[in-house]
Amino acid sequence: MLLGRIVEDIFRTDGRRVLAGLIRLTGDFDAAEDALQDAYARALATWRRDGVPANPGAWVNTVSRRIAIDRLRRDRAGDLVADVEAPQADLRQAQVGPEQGRRAEPDDPSGIDPSGIEDDRLRLLFVCCHPALSPDARWTLALRTLGGLTTREIARAFVEPEATTAQRLVRAKKKIREARIPFEVPPREKLPERIETVLSVLYVIFNEGYASTDAPALVRPDLVREAIRLGRLTVEVLPASAEARGLLALMLLTDARRAARVTDGGDLVPLDEQDRSLWDRAQIEAGVGILDAALALASPGPYQTQAAIAALHGTAATAAETDWPQIAALYQALLRWTPTPIVELNAAVALGLATNLKFALEWIERIEGRTELTNYYLLPASKADVLRRLGRQQDAIQAYRAALALVSNPAERRYLQRRLDAFGDRVD
Repeated sequence: MLLGRIVEDIFRTDGRRVLAGLIRLTGDFDAAEDALQDAYARALATWRRDGVPANPGAWVNTVSRRIAIDRLRRDRAGDLVADVEAPQADLRQAQVGPEQGRRAEPDDPSGIDPSGIEDDRLRLLFVCCHPALSPDARWTLALRTLGGLTTREIARAFVEPEATTAQRLVRAKKKIREARIPFEVPPREKLPERIETVLSVLYVIFNEGYASTDAPALVRPDLVREAIRLGRLTVEVLPASAEARGLLALMLLTDARRAARVTDGGDLVPLDEQDRSLWDRAQIEAGVGILDAALALASPGPYQTQAAIAALHGTAATAAETDWPQIAALYQALLRWTPTPIVELNAAVALGLATNLKFALEWIERIEGRTELTNYYLLPASKADVLRRLGRQQDAIQAYRAALALVSNPAERRYLQRRLDAFGDRVD
């Protein structure tokens, strides 16, 4: 494997964990990112000379912390960080585990963390969701640092230009520095104040993993696993949050279909064409159980509603047996919770499949007329699918072409092209 690919793999598998620990250590997003980038640069130079260590992730963790500590000492000579000693392990043979060597950073003088959160990445998520930041700034900061998403991927989640996302990220970091927002997690009783943003960030991370913006493959399992892992931890920390349980159920139910979503060649398979024998039935059962526990708390919300939709898909034996009337009703409820154009688009398609496709087409065209989803490829793609089902071939071809002009993921491009190929139409 090429050295650059090894470093890239470490970035994906260990980068977010290491960065979270560095932010906790330094109290500065930019300083932590700089230390990590310098560690990657040193890895390329050192490993080319000495060979790749047995535990490259631990090597990067050790070196980046040493870099950060040295800079803190230079910048704050004689202050509180002077007692922190850099690890003395042989960097070429680093064998320490992913959490070993981490400096304890208690949030109060007693040394007891009042939040009860031990996981650095979950702590960072709650820190990024500080109420002094605007909701958009919280999402952007958390997705960039915790999710490791690029500016382009975050812009896709917000359905906005990349420049807008980049500016928001700069402003968020500036606000933290100038307002001296503390890098600390609130006591456990105050965590619910941040839960809405925390859950929304986890969901965007999951969605980027489930349908990647730019990655060669449609699915990024690293992001899917991380979102689910953090979702489980969030439920453990806030067991009374019905929506935390609802989101965890939604992610499990959706991810249970992963093996059937792509062919061996990496091509997208739409839901109604998937081989349901490949679905993870144990995970579907677990997701339904978690959803039932959430509903028992009698505190309904949008994630529970989406999980209920996913459960109806997951428990249908065949595509023909899908309870579209119930799904359409749930989308109407979801629209009341989150009246966004993307949810509205899904509601339109569900209504058409439950009743009459012409109703779906009329609704989609009304959404088109408002221009909020001008750059969202699933708008013309959804319209094309409805037109295809209605037998309006030429109109469907035009809509598929419009979707192809907007989509970026290669697997999704190939799927749309296959639809066009079925009409004898080729777009290169």
